[in-house]
Amino acid sequence: LKIARRLAGMRVVGIDYSANMIGAARRAATAEILAGRATFTVGDGNHLCFADGSFDFVLSNSVLHHLHDPVAVLNEMTRVAKPAGIILMRDLRRPCRWSFPWHVRWYGRHYSGLMKKLYVDSVRAAYTGEELAGLLRRSRLAAARVFYHERTHLGFVYDGRAGRVS
Repeated sequence: LKIARRLAGMRVVGIDYSANMIGAARRAATAEILAGRATFTVGDGNHLCFADGSFDFVLSNSVLHHLHDPVAVLNEMTRVAKPAGIILMRDLRRPCRWSFPWHVRWYGRHYSGLMKKLYVDSVRAAYTGEELAGLLRRSRLAAARVFYHERTHLGFVYDGRAGRVS
């Protein structure tokens, strides 16, 4: 919805495995009068219901650490992106073992109860930059560039325009 709000000329398609999340997104799109430009569907990242080369831009945020088979999802993202498309994934970043307790205490300081537990579990399940680079090498996105965002997140970007990586 943030993308649809900021880029009036763009049509946005959101996919989530959770029907509850899709329902909430649809209600929010309707309330913001974005339903015509932002559509949402329940889907499985391993088997997307779109034709090859359907999208100019494929984005995933905070999903990687939840995936059972991340390489399959990376390959599926590549399949649905146009050959000159851009693929961007961002997720939590797992700190090294010695800084983990400090990291989750500091960055999770605004959470409590179940939310705190879910945050700690998510950071524990997240990838390091080296692990993400290894996943990319095993996928169709071997040319993608890993990036770091502050101490809390990492991701990758692949720019298919002219076969270059940004």
